[in-house]
Amino acid sequence: MAKVKRNIIALKCEVCGMKNYTSFKSRLINDKIEKKKYCPTCQRHTVHKETKVKQ
Repeated sequence: MAKVKRNIIALKCEVCGMKNYTSFKSRLINDKIEKKKYCPTCQRHTVHKETKVKQ
């Protein structure tokens, strides 16, 4: 079985702009990930979009 290389991404809140979550993403996927997650700063569920992680 071949290993799929994955990148670490950060999920940024669209309302306040805070990077609250990190996740893995396959290099084969070109689309940006959007997830509805809880934002502790806004204290509600908001849309979080993919951003780069500074290493």
